[in-house]
Amino acid sequence: MSCGLALAAALMLSNPDVAAAAALPPPPADAPVSVASEPLFADIVARSARLKALVDGWAGVMPAADAFAAFKTETEALAALDMQGHLILKERGTDGDLKCILRGISEDMSKKVEAVTAAATPREQAVALSELAYLLNDNVEVITAPPRPAA
Repeated sequence: MSCGLALAAALMLSNPDVAAAAALPPPPADAPVSVASEPLFADIVARSARLKALVDGWAGVMPAADAFAAFKTETEALAALDMQGHLILKERGTDGDLKCILRGISEDMSKKVEAVTAAATPREQAVALSELAYLLNDNVEVITAPPRPAA
């Protein structure tokens, strides 16, 4: 079992926000609903914002190896929570756009972190860190954006 899958399983079993979010009844079909105030999604927003602030603080320069290893572990946990959010929205049958975006962010997170690790020059590192910061910011913005009625 890969570390990512083990982490996802552990989060699912240990994070009460996942169970609480999954237990909520679906909203009325005609009412756009924001999930930003639900505990799981609020946790995703808080983690993403904190990790983005770390990346911004590095100012395009790689941090020490131990700091980056801890950061990588946190991004894996965040990606697992994004996937949980996707699965919960899928189960509810609501918010197709957010559901798909969360899945994409979950899948892209490890790729962006790996791009930072693989960057061979300071310029490549700066670009990779910038793209990672953008993804983390996107994670915040898609959850906190006001819902729109179905077109």
